[in-house]
Amino acid sequence: MNQQASANEIFDVFVIGGGVNGCGIARDAVGRGYSVYLAEMNDLASGTSSKATKLIHGGLRYLEYYEFRLVREALTEREIVWRNAPHLVHPLRFVLPYFKGLRPAWMLRIGLFLYDYIGGRKKLPPTRTLDLRRDEAGKSLKPIFSKAFEYSDCWVNDARFVALNARDAADRGAIVRTRCKVVSARRDAGLWHIRLRDQINGTENEVTARLLVNAAGPWVDTVLADVVAHKEPNQVRLVQGSHIIVPKLFDHDRCYIFQNPDGRIIFAIPYEDEFTLIGTTDQDYKDDPAKVAITSGETEYLCKAASEYFAKEIKPADIVWTYSGVRPLYDDHATAAQAATRDYVIKEELIDGAPLINIFGGKITTYRRLSESILEHIEKTLGAKGKPWTADAPLPGGDMPNADLDAFIRSLMARKPFLSPALARRLAKAYGTRAFEFLDSANGMADLGRDFGMGLTAAEIDYLVDQEWAVTAEDILWRRSKLGLHLPPEAAGDISAYLAARQKAPVPH
Repeated sequence: MNQQASANEIFDVFVIGGGVNGCGIARDAVGRGYSVYLAEMNDLASGTSSKATKLIHGGLRYLEYYEFRLVREALTEREIVWRNAPHLVHPLRFVLPYFKGLRPAWMLRIGLFLYDYIGGRKKLPPTRTLDLRRDEAGKSLKPIFSKAFEYSDCWVNDARFVALNARDAADRGAIVRTRCKVVSARRDAGLWHIRLRDQINGTENEVTARLLVNAAGPWVDTVLADVVAHKEPNQVRLVQGSHIIVPKLFDHDRCYIFQNPDGRIIFAIPYEDEFTLIGTTDQDYKDDPAKVAITSGETEYLCKAASEYFAKEIKPADIVWTYSGVRPLYDDHATAAQAATRDYVIKEELIDGAPLINIFGGKITTYRRLSESILEHIEKTLGAKGKPWTADAPLPGGDMPNADLDAFIRSLMARKPFLSPALARRLAKAYGTRAFEFLDSANGMADLGRDFGMGLTAAEIDYLVDQEWAVTAEDILWRRSKLGLHLPPEAAGDISAYLAARQKAPVPH
């Protein structure tokens, strides 16, 4: 479904990178009236954007590093993002057990007081104190923990969140190409001439643009050195964060945030109904970001840190899946990886008269504000067009009445009673109102074609290929969904065979 541009077209903005920042910038820019072209060398969200802890949060621990602007901005964004993507974002209560000998209770109370009141919280409930000897949250913890603080943040389906930003950008007129590598970007008469290579068939083409945005995440310095041929000192600090997934450790729907003696924190989050997600680690990374993988040391660290709190010991043998990502933080020369700034940094420059904007750092929580900041730079260079608009614009599928997901699930089941409650819930949470794009003409499951397991039908796969840039079974099982956790290994082969047969099928006229 990758689009093409006419040979002589000059785009206003060319974006390198199909992560949350790149897709958010493309969406905001095209919505204001700029012509936009985005290229991603792999799949959407295949890098950092699908490898985070999947939280829309203010970052409670960032208060310790005095990052008040970042925390305030992130807290303000929580309810905006939740309102605009109620199918992908939902509130989550966080339980912070008090661990005697670590951060004192007074410090935690002050931090949570600030957290409650500096970010314009409206719908999310405030902090409260828990007696873990009576509250259900204490049942899965060791009996030494008797007190906890509970506060609010949100959870996000991160990879789908990125894909739907890209979908909205394309719906508004942007060209979005995946599996499309930028191999060079040369300057001529103040314009960028960008050479692209199709990663599937090897063909190349050139696109011309007035302004280049380098949103390549961990590859931001690589783009500067190899694509732009701009020899600047390294400005990015790569920090590896790894996560483990184990069978679920508790039955309630709250999340835990655990302090560790080394000053780090980890989360234990309900995940995909049947699992608990534990992470993250923080360690400097020097290798190719594409090769990142959890280390034995990280595995041991996460198991040990979680086992300090949970009554049940967590062992490496319990792990059902892991993932690791590289965070492209701005190098502020902090001594410890966990102390490096999580704030985004924007660097704008003219190279031979052609404007270039480089992005370092950022969080999925603040992607929309980062996009607005980038648009301020674009306006100064290319002239202003439309006004900021994304604060009140639902992502595709998020246009449900009152942003009420539960009510939408009920209406979906009423309109399509052949859907099981579990499948209706999964489809509603993944696609929102856009589920009807492949469900609308169906009167029974048979009308949706082959079921590859867990209600993943041919109709849904066709939709993901036609509308969401899915190309491989991995795209479908691990980014557009997390069904890879639930389905047997042979499902990937079945889906790959279906995709291959689909590609060979004649296109109807």
